[in-house]
Amino acid sequence: MIPDDLDRLVDKLDLESKVRLLTGATVWRTPAEPAIGLEPMVTSDGPAGVRGEGWDERRTSLSLPSATALAATWDESLAQSIGELLAIEARRKGVHVVLAPTLNLHRSPLAGRHFECYSEDPLLTARIGAAVIRGIQSRGVAATAKHYVANDSETDRLTLDARVDERTLREVYLAPFEAAVQAGVWVVMSAYNGVNGVTMSENELLAEPLKGEWGFDGVVVSDWGAVRSAAASARAAQDLVMPGPDGPWGEALVAAVRAGEVPEPVIDDKVRRLLRLAARVGALPAFPAPSPADPSAGDLTTLSALSPSAGDLTASSTAGPSAGNLTTTSTLNPSADGPTTGSAAERPDRAERPDRALLRRTVAASTVLLRNEGGLLPLDPARLTRVAVIGPNAARPRIQGGGSAGVYPESLVTPLAGLRTALNGHAEVHHATGVALGGLPAPLDVANARNPRTGEPGLLVRLLDASGAEIHAEHRLTGRLPEPEGPIHRAAAVEVRALVLPDRAGPWDVAAAGWGRLELTVDGRVMIDETVPRHTDDPATVHLAPPYRTRRVTLEAGRQVEIVVRRELVPGGGRACVLAAAPAPADAAAELTAAVELAGSCDVAVVVVGTTEQAESEGVDRETLGLPEGQDELVRAVAAANPATVVVVNSGGPVAMPWRKEAAAVLVSWFPGEEGGNGLADVLLGRAEPGGRLPTTWADRALAPTVPEQGVLEYAEGPHIGYRGWLREQDSPAYWFGHGLGYTTWAYEGLCAPERVAPGRPVRVRVTLRNTGRRAGREVVQVYLGRPQDHERPVRWLAGFAAVTAGPGERVEAVVEVPARAFQHWAGTWRTAEGEVSVLAGRSAADLPLEAVITVSYS
Repeated sequence: MIPDDLDRLVDKLDLESKVRLLTGATVWRTPAEPAIGLEPMVTSDGPAGVRGEGWDERRTSLSLPSATALAATWDESLAQSIGELLAIEARRKGVHVVLAPTLNLHRSPLAGRHFECYSEDPLLTARIGAAVIRGIQSRGVAATAKHYVANDSETDRLTLDARVDERTLREVYLAPFEAAVQAGVWVVMSAYNGVNGVTMSENELLAEPLKGEWGFDGVVVSDWGAVRSAAASARAAQDLVMPGPDGPWGEALVAAVRAGEVPEPVIDDKVRRLLRLAARVGALPAFPAPSPADPSAGDLTTLSALSPSAGDLTASSTAGPSAGNLTTTSTLNPSADGPTTGSAAERPDRAERPDRALLRRTVAASTVLLRNEGGLLPLDPARLTRVAVIGPNAARPRIQGGGSAGVYPESLVTPLAGLRTALNGHAEVHHATGVALGGLPAPLDVANARNPRTGEPGLLVRLLDASGAEIHAEHRLTGRLPEPEGPIHRAAAVEVRALVLPDRAGPWDVAAAGWGRLELTVDGRVMIDETVPRHTDDPATVHLAPPYRTRRVTLEAGRQVEIVVRRELVPGGGRACVLAAAPAPADAAAELTAAVELAGSCDVAVVVVGTTEQAESEGVDRETLGLPEGQDELVRAVAAANPATVVVVNSGGPVAMPWRKEAAAVLVSWFPGEEGGNGLADVLLGRAEPGGRLPTTWADRALAPTVPEQGVLEYAEGPHIGYRGWLREQDSPAYWFGHGLGYTTWAYEGLCAPERVAPGRPVRVRVTLRNTGRRAGREVVQVYLGRPQDHERPVRWLAGFAAVTAGPGERVEAVVEVPARAFQHWAGTWRTAEGEVSVLAGRSAADLPLEAVITVSYS
């Protein structure tokens, strides 16, 4: 659509109509305007999958590996394919705008939303994020670069003021967003926080550099609830306020325009941008959107990377005789911490589905092998008779992080199920929990509850009026209900009822969650009756994570009980309601003893450990990097009992691993999405290479704080985050940025770079290496720059990377393109200092065997 066309549409609208378009019509939709043929645009959270509008476990979605996992692939082609898959899911659900990718950096490993961001490095984040954007938008769906900018921690995230010097802001935190604009992103989301004293929805950074210097022509949408003013935010280049229909603009903005506080051409520009977005995503039918790159864009079978790429050396990793034989169940809790239900045997087409094949391949490509002493991995199925799979996350893994980005997967494959399937006919696979994670009991679901009205597996949910009369009832599949359906505007309370048949006698924990008056009964006996006051404005907490109230009750095995929770609906308290019940945690000593005995009786022990939703979730930062509740002790005990111990870390970000040298092999599987168990089995058994390299340094402590002081979070470390900061420390981290082993070995033999380069020119670096192992493999060649004479720059910084593949004994050349920006620094403008620059190449930020020197000179 050309500018004149947009102007003609804008001119048809009066001021009130234009302003109305600039606030959401609902929580997830923008307004329609029939007078100009504008249809609503639907938005949806997107990093972990496309949930669609609202929270309903009956509407399932593909659950993708976390952003940290995707960045760990160091594979832009694969990232673009994941972007395409997000777009296909979006189109299936009627979504026009996917709220992804998240381009904030891993400034501190304590950040609670680590899993949703890619990396600690701006270049890696930029390249993976841009690839995802290209993939999403190639299918006619808008991507959203978020959260602009310096939204790198969760503590007081709505109000904290990030103090960042201009050079660091430009060189580090703004860099991924600049790359997103260069990739053509259609939407940018302004963050909750402030930067240098001004909240982002009012910050001049929205105008410069975003819309001015960079030339962003899309829409700046607010994070949900982030706009807090009318005139100030409208003047600051904020375009769209979400959610709606209420908000700070509306009549207040109309009045500000009429009073001359906001020029009407500013409003026109916002509307013009909104219409341009609508045309791009097909919500302005009079101006058809450009056709997607692939004419069959909605057809999963056309996804570009469904066949193995050059970096995927074993095609069997995406399919095989075991791929459709699943014994796992479907998680109905969007946090992936709840019980699972429903046999995947009902879906025999799983192995043939190309979307699942892509997810499975991504799991293997993202899995990082940190340690492999004695070449324990890959395991040879022919030499196995008994395998121990141990740990709480083995049978109940976390496939995604907590918070607003969660989806309800159709089904999932656990590590235990993936190995049982893969070793069927080869070895017995036995499981022991090893440690009982305390915390909150899991929400009831179809596996352990029945609807008392119909007898079906699941729960009865009712909306009640002020007199207690039922005004709506429905059957639901989970006791975790962020948004019960029905005429909520007429309801005074939400009630959830379930029949539970205990499978064991003894103490059980029953729990309820919600704001306002909360009452829980067991067979009519009141267990909880209290008023829970709202203590936060954070929407992720208000609408998704109200506080639990838990009581312990003694139940008889085989004797059915009815458990009921009722919560009142209070202004500003959302609709969220939870009904949960589970046996009290087992005796810790007995669990550990059983796991150790099992490990000692098996050929190999696979221990799966990880974080909980309380440790890694939107809205809260981590207090420690340690694994919760006895998991370190479990790993040490199992490793002592069986020297062939493999530890798999199931987390979204770094954890401390004090036992790392005691286990023969250590892998990071991240939050792997619904195909996690199959992808992990492929790696453990050598069907696929562990292709991942760390996108973030793993250490036992954090260098940067996440907690603001008096509302201010000083980025005092400047550009020295992650590996850049560790290069200035006396000690070393456990594993450096970029580290990751494969199933072969490599020798770095030569580096070729120009001796001299003019400022502002890119550089091509050639690295020769040889596969010195006995099997084919993929290596990620990393190139770093350093200027020892410039003490304001980091010791070194990532400047480029490229992946190569080779068979045993083969020599290959990696060609790494180093952009001109890698040589530049910010000093009010981008400048290139003359002088010598070190060029280093190797396998991680600390393993760089090759070095050359380039002289930057105008002559």
